[in-house]
Amino acid sequence: MQQIYLDNASTTFPKPQAVADAVYQYITHAGTNISRGTCATTTEDLVFATREQLCRFFGSEDSKNVVFTKNITESLNIIIKGLLHSGDHVLVSAMEHNAVMRPFQQIGTELTTCNAPADAITFSRIPCNEEGALCLDALPQLVRPNTKAIIMTHASNVCGTVQPLAQVGSFCHEHGLQFIVDSAQTAGVLPINMQTLHIDALAFTGHKGLLAPQGIGGFVLRESIIDAIAPLIVGGTGSLSHTEHTPRFMPDKFEAGTLNLPGIAGLHASLTWLQQQGIGKILTHELTLTQQFSDGLHQLEAQKLLRIIGKRDCTDRVGVVSVSTEKMDIAELAFILADKYGIATRVGLHCAPNAHKTLGTYPTGTLRFSFGWHNTAEEVNIALQALKEVLAHGL
Repeated sequence: MQQIYLDNASTTFPKPQAVADAVYQYITHAGTNISRGTCATTTEDLVFATREQLCRFFGSEDSKNVVFTKNITESLNIIIKGLLHSGDHVLVSAMEHNAVMRPFQQIGTELTTCNAPADAITFSRIPCNEEGALCLDALPQLVRPNTKAIIMTHASNVCGTVQPLAQVGSFCHEHGLQFIVDSAQTAGVLPINMQTLHIDALAFTGHKGLLAPQGIGGFVLRESIIDAIAPLIVGGTGSLSHTEHTPRFMPDKFEAGTLNLPGIAGLHASLTWLQQQGIGKILTHELTLTQQFSDGLHQLEAQKLLRIIGKRDCTDRVGVVSVSTEKMDIAELAFILADKYGIATRVGLHCAPNAHKTLGTYPTGTLRFSFGWHNTAEEVNIALQALKEVLAHGL
């Protein structure tokens, strides 16, 4: 049975062949470290070229401000824990992933009806509507004298709703707030320009829309925020080795230890592939499949077989669609789709419990389908037919 992979919001698969070739090429023909040996020049050139690609890709000021980490979760931990101090207050959206919320729950306190201690790090949630879209009108009332930043996802990993970064970025610029963006579901799919969107820190991961291997991610900083963020991890950088103090210059300030160089080689290849294809072409393909899938889901919903969660059209969204049903347990449904039809999906709460509370799907969660560059219209039809067979006729 051939697998139909519809879990690209988790990680894209398959990767372009050029990505696998680049990783293999590095491991078998390069293999050196950077800044730590006499044969490191070729690898250093590769890393520099990848920083330059990311700088252009995200509209950054300077490629030295591109920092590599192992994933977006590490990137967000570094930014959140390095930026915030006692007494600071931040705003987050009601649709955040745990990559944002668990660091806050670890170091901070949510502002509710109870007053938090004056020296606490506190956060408030910006409400979102039943489609997962940010309620922009709520922003002015949530800002406090000690509000330091807005930290939010660009698009929901549960229902695909794209948030209004331009409006939020302008709001932050006008009110002197730092703007930090989680691009996990949009990097490589939607254009992002840090300067025009007034983004101060952008966290990214390689293995989703950027089509790179797992284990490589990073963040990009605006020059003005660099000194405000303390490094979370320190150690050897291959620079200033005469001192035990961490370098203050970029990117060494945040890149202690050996980087995932095979991953960077793969990322370099995937960024080249994306540039050749054009992300607009990829987005159009994914949204065409999403529209086809949504049209079929509306028919199943009319038959009362399932319920579409979140947006019901393809405006302001990426190719992520969630459904729920009262016909059977959604985990059982996901198992049948995989076991009988070879359809890979993701079921549950998707590491975003408050997003599900916002969408009215907590604690059960949803069954999520997410489309990628390799998926076809035929695969969408098979998935729709499988849903109909299972929900209408049982096993």
